[in-house]
Amino acid sequence: MYNCAAIVLAAGMSTRMGDTNKLLIEIDGTPMIRRTVMTAIATCDAPVTVVTGHQSDLIKAALSGLPVIFVFNPSYAKGQKTSVACGLNASPEAESTLVVLGDQPRLTPQHLSWLLAQHSAVKVTIPICGENRGNPIVVPHALKPRLLADKRNPGCYMFTRENPDLVKFVETDQHAFLKDIDTPEDLDNLTQQEELTP
Repeated sequence: MYNCAAIVLAAGMSTRMGDTNKLLIEIDGTPMIRRTVMTAIATCDAPVTVVTGHQSDLIKAALSGLPVIFVFNPSYAKGQKTSVACGLNASPEAESTLVVLGDQPRLTPQHLSWLLAQHSAVKVTIPICGENRGNPIVVPHALKPRLLADKRNPGCYMFTRENPDLVKFVETDQHAFLKDIDTPEDLDNLTQQEELTP
């Protein structure tokens, strides 16, 4: 069994970004999804699992040459929970599994290593800043089957809200855990930053 695996969610339709697939937008010359996946690769000893859906061929092309496992989610249009379930079913067995959004280009290996160091082996670990939940989250091996047990609402969202005793919140002032890119305004705010790392 691996120590750490990662699932990177790259199946969404980017509807709030207009006609552009946000994951293919270049940040400092590198597609956003490639930046995120490279950060996960640098952190985990297991091969990174990338869940594709919308424009899957373009996502695969953007990740060409990287040591990843691709899994296609045929239900991607039904929402993120289906992609999380798809990734959890396909990812290698590991003591801890990161569930990473594909649109968090400010994350670094240092951020992920810090989060893993805070992780509880028996609870889902979630970074927070004040009352705001962040991403990625960390799923312990023992709880992975329980996140898949509810076929109508698989994944992290409902499970963590219905089982607060199985959640560990870790406070952070690192905004990279909160900043994902959904709209052109989000992208403008990101590109105005002189430095992408904290």
